[in-house]
Amino acid sequence: MRRQKKFYAWGYADEDLSPEEIKPWEAEIAQRYGLSGFDVTPPPKAEEITLRKPRVDVPAALQAMVRTDHLTRLEHSYGKAGFDATRMFMRSVPNPPDAVAFPENEQDVVAVLDWCDRIGAKAIPYGGGSSVVKGIEPAASFDKVVTVSLRHMDKVLEVDAVSHAARIQGGIYGPAIEDALRETPFTMRHYMQAYRCSTLGGWIATRSGGHYATLYTHIDDFVESTRVVTPVGTLETRRLPGSGAGPSPDRLFLGSEGILGIITEAWVRLRKKPTFRASASVRFKDFFTGADAVREITQAGLYPANCRLLEAREALPGIPWSNEEAVLVLAFESADHPLDAWMARALEICRDHGGVADASGGDDENAHRSGAAGAWRNKFIRAPHYSEHAVARGILSSTFETSMTWERFRDFHHKITTIAKDTIKRVTGREGTVTCRFTHVYPDGPCCYFTFGGILDKAKALDQFMEVLSTCTAATVEHGGTTTHHHAVGRFHRPFYDKQRPELFARALRGAKRELDPKGMMNPGVLIDP
Repeated sequence: MRRQKKFYAWGYADEDLSPEEIKPWEAEIAQRYGLSGFDVTPPPKAEEITLRKPRVDVPAALQAMVRTDHLTRLEHSYGKAGFDATRMFMRSVPNPPDAVAFPENEQDVVAVLDWCDRIGAKAIPYGGGSSVVKGIEPAASFDKVVTVSLRHMDKVLEVDAVSHAARIQGGIYGPAIEDALRETPFTMRHYMQAYRCSTLGGWIATRSGGHYATLYTHIDDFVESTRVVTPVGTLETRRLPGSGAGPSPDRLFLGSEGILGIITEAWVRLRKKPTFRASASVRFKDFFTGADAVREITQAGLYPANCRLLEAREALPGIPWSNEEAVLVLAFESADHPLDAWMARALEICRDHGGVADASGGDDENAHRSGAAGAWRNKFIRAPHYSEHAVARGILSSTFETSMTWERFRDFHHKITTIAKDTIKRVTGREGTVTCRFTHVYPDGPCCYFTFGGILDKAKALDQFMEVLSTCTAATVEHGGTTTHHHAVGRFHRPFYDKQRPELFARALRGAKRELDPKGMMNPGVLIDP
């Protein structure tokens, strides 16, 4: 029996935050913005949302795997961003898919794409539906839309214990990968906030970034080969540890966001499960002092598994909003050797920059669940569940992420923070809040993950939300950053991606799409126009 997801928000229909989680959060938000309370809009029920009738007739040969019922179409209409939940709470879904296909093998995928070709429908590949960039959302201009979900193609097919790799189907969810590897010495160890509700194929199509801060964290680092069904045929890249034979064909599909075909399988690299761990959290007087320490750690070649620099007021409970301190959550992992020397050197660098390590932490398996590290971990895991409750109360609460080289970081941080605060005040008429954290760090710069908040006018909530988010995202590109570090492009980032991406490369990508998708049926409007 499939566990039903919420159609209007993150997570599953049988789970939610407890009153013990919501009440203190609600009280803290009210205090922060000077409110006495909130008017709470109830979450939508499926029957409260009217969908247009399907514009396709499913042929008899496909009826066993293609569904057109109300709840299935509703569930596949939007992703899981704050603006998606806002529209669901408005009971507004004007452009649902006409049908959702659930192929069980590659022959089924081919049959569905052939059907789309015959009837002139657009095909939107669908992983776990966790997109926050309008990557799986049908556009209003589409005449007919068939969403293609690979959720039945969800197996680990083969494990190569010699080369440490596995052949895995694209529709498998993150936890199922680890469940299938449980009896082996291996782990894929590609975790992110959407891990529970996202798929391997989705990770590859969107160039996902994992939880780990350095080294093997992007899905690019894991992919050994791919198998893709396109409208003109199926291709499989050669499985190799590396190759200098021209541009990598795998790179063409990493980040392709469904515009070239559907990723049905991949060989991915595995790692042995870690048996040695070391963790600590370090307090700094301010964010920039902590950033200097992080830069030195990354450039020292220590490669910590976790190196998240967080503003204390965002990361830890009970910290006043006026507090300027930062906390660094630091961890090392290995399946081969003790890590005392690595941690000692990292803490020495922190001390050189005035950092003070917490007493908590250590080398046991559960050390990351205690102290500042544990507080942040718990907050991080539960964070997506708060989005629907923010929408219900008219609370502006969202994020945008980018990256910048170290020598420009301070100026970039100042400009983006100022623009975000000024935009919130201009759009909502109230002061807002903006914080920053590092999720990934490199020798040449960090991923800057900004969180912004405020209070919206519920009658204009969607317009206000989109204006703030769009202005902030545009600013990241205008000031030299990337429009997205690991959330993909989708339809939301497309205007900013157009400015970031060289036009000659866009022409080359269009050429690839013409060859693999000559009629432009695969997720058009994402990345490029056909």
